[in-house]
Amino acid sequence: MSNGLNSTQASRRRFIQATGALIFSAQCPVTFSGKAHAAGSGSIMNSFVRIDANNVITMMANNSEFGNGAYTVMSMMLAEELDVDYRSIALEAAPTTPEYYSPLFREYLTAGSVTTGSTFIPMRTAGAKARAMLLDAASRAWQVPLAELTTRDGAVLHEASGRQSPYGDLLEAISRFAIQPPETVALKDPSEFKILGKPAKRYEGPGKVDGSAEFGIDIKLPGMLYGAIARPPVHGGSVVDFDASEALAMPGVVKAKAIRAGVVVLADSYWRAQKARDKLKITWDRGANAGVSSEQFYSDYRALADTPGMLAEDIGDALGTLSAADDVVEATYEMPLLAHATLEPMNCIAQIEGDSCTIWSGTQYQSNDQEVISRFLGIPQQNVTIHRPLMGGSFGRRSSKTADYTVEAVEAAMGESVPVQIIWSREEDIRSGHYRPLFVHKLRGSVDESGMPQAWHQVAVGQSLMQGTKHDPTYMVRGMDIYSLDGCLQEPFGVFPYGTSYQIPHHRVESHNAPRSGIVPQEWRSVGHTHTGIAYECFLDEMAHKGGIDPLELRLRLTKDHPRMNRVLSVLKEKCGWDTPLGPGRGRGVAARIYNISPVAQAVEVTVADNGDFTVDRVVCVVDCGFAVNPLGVEGQVEGGLAYGLGGVAFGNIDIVNGEVQQSNFHDYPVLRLRQMPKVEVHILPSDEPPTGVGEQATTPIAPAVANALFNATGRRVRRFPLSSQGFNLV
Repeated sequence: MSNGLNSTQASRRRFIQATGALIFSAQCPVTFSGKAHAAGSGSIMNSFVRIDANNVITMMANNSEFGNGAYTVMSMMLAEELDVDYRSIALEAAPTTPEYYSPLFREYLTAGSVTTGSTFIPMRTAGAKARAMLLDAASRAWQVPLAELTTRDGAVLHEASGRQSPYGDLLEAISRFAIQPPETVALKDPSEFKILGKPAKRYEGPGKVDGSAEFGIDIKLPGMLYGAIARPPVHGGSVVDFDASEALAMPGVVKAKAIRAGVVVLADSYWRAQKARDKLKITWDRGANAGVSSEQFYSDYRALADTPGMLAEDIGDALGTLSAADDVVEATYEMPLLAHATLEPMNCIAQIEGDSCTIWSGTQYQSNDQEVISRFLGIPQQNVTIHRPLMGGSFGRRSSKTADYTVEAVEAAMGESVPVQIIWSREEDIRSGHYRPLFVHKLRGSVDESGMPQAWHQVAVGQSLMQGTKHDPTYMVRGMDIYSLDGCLQEPFGVFPYGTSYQIPHHRVESHNAPRSGIVPQEWRSVGHTHTGIAYECFLDEMAHKGGIDPLELRLRLTKDHPRMNRVLSVLKEKCGWDTPLGPGRGRGVAARIYNISPVAQAVEVTVADNGDFTVDRVVCVVDCGFAVNPLGVEGQVEGGLAYGLGGVAFGNIDIVNGEVQQSNFHDYPVLRLRQMPKVEVHILPSDEPPTGVGEQATTPIAPAVANALFNATGRRVRRFPLSSQGFNLV
């Protein structure tokens, strides 16, 4: 294997330049600061790593764990260079201070499938520097040459004399000799890896199985009150007045008060608070959104798609070529609002004491939450302390820029002398949450004499995720939200250094930011690709059909100048047996996407009954995520990602009528069941490229691949989703 991961200073410089990180500054993750010292308690201390005298190694984790495997891969990186078992490393959630901010986002944020890539060099460097200090200490204390020392299983060894010492026993020598971390350190060559690149079980897995893992909803504090909120039936509605007399007469109920989210009832248990909430008599102002409907959104967006939008990309002359074409393919794809439907619904505990506020919250976005709370309370940001437990899923919901469920807990806790926990019911989560925005994509295309796509014109219409937020300068390009277009463009756009991987000679893409409404948009696992992927990959299949070219062969030809994606597709063709005929009622579909650098492609096989019931029998997924730090983790993320995307495309749908969300729980907002999960084959391509993400990648191609497979089986195109709305029911 070549040493492109870390062996040369040039490689490290390229990685640092690519991530925007100054690896050994105070604001970068998992490094020694140059002021590492032996603390009074007998520990080597720095911002991210602590080694105690009892030989316990503790890592401060500045990335959230919500099923993404962050704790596992970070522990593996540190352990590899420290020569310890990754499962032996104790772990603490890092505090919300700038030294723990992501070097990519410059915020305390876990998102975008970048945890593995952004911590790969810094975390290993932290371990290597700690190891270098320990070796130096042993060399001086034992008066032996440094070259004669080695490390294994958390100890320094001198094989010639048989002497060895656990790391903790060397802390005194580090202090006595005033040993500082070296300026530079050599990282292991991949050929020496004993942990990285090997399948590893999840760090936090045992606790989830035996029940000892603590999620936000599990936390109980002395004297804590529980709050249940009666929320307006319409997004953006407000309380006119309320009568809480019947609720206050119930056992255990302490108080009822109006907050911005509605009326909160405080009681000594969540059950009692919830039951008392149902007894409230509230007069609501339904507000400006009382007449809003999702059908009106579709109608308005279709009308906008017929008008010129903001120009995102104009390669060649798509309009002229289409105008001169004898036969133009046209299609409009419509994608609904989607809920996140996390297993653990939103919850937060807040306690206010003087000018300080303490939060216990499962959140991806600590620095944002801290900032929002400080503004809300009018207190210094550093006076807001956030404790981060494990999270029962997020899929983007727990990175809310409004910090909605956190602020609710803070507001409910105002005036109380004890902590207050707000728990959302499943109905609240479905009806009153934030959603993947509804989108309409209008496409036109033509093929040349050989059947290859010649011209492509796409207009995307939907509510911007970023418009009006603090992300404007980075994520809004010439007034366009990059997440409305991610995966549609052939050239770099904004902060995204990659396009579709396909090359079509005449390629024009336009965008409309739909008018903002009371419906709050939120990132959904794989963000823009959740709608752009469907529109692009399904219409590409329509172009293949028009040109009489096999869909996978078309993608191979269009990616001839993109070696990584072309390789992924070539392997996929082989592994799935693409050319093997399928029987009657069966179909095969393909889709390929690039999300956050990692190319991924999937081939799907379906069986369809005459009544439209169908099964997804097999999914073959090939992914190039650079060096696979934990292959077992990659497989898990691929399986989970495609399961989430499959459920979304099969039956995910939020309907709004007269301002009210019609769905309420899993009976009418279904999630994928075990019986519906297909057989999944994951093929990870070997690579010596730096590691890139997989958390969202597999979610991106599954929806269009299934839709394309259904066409292959039945000859029917689906252009409005979910599939269940068009008579295709996943069973």
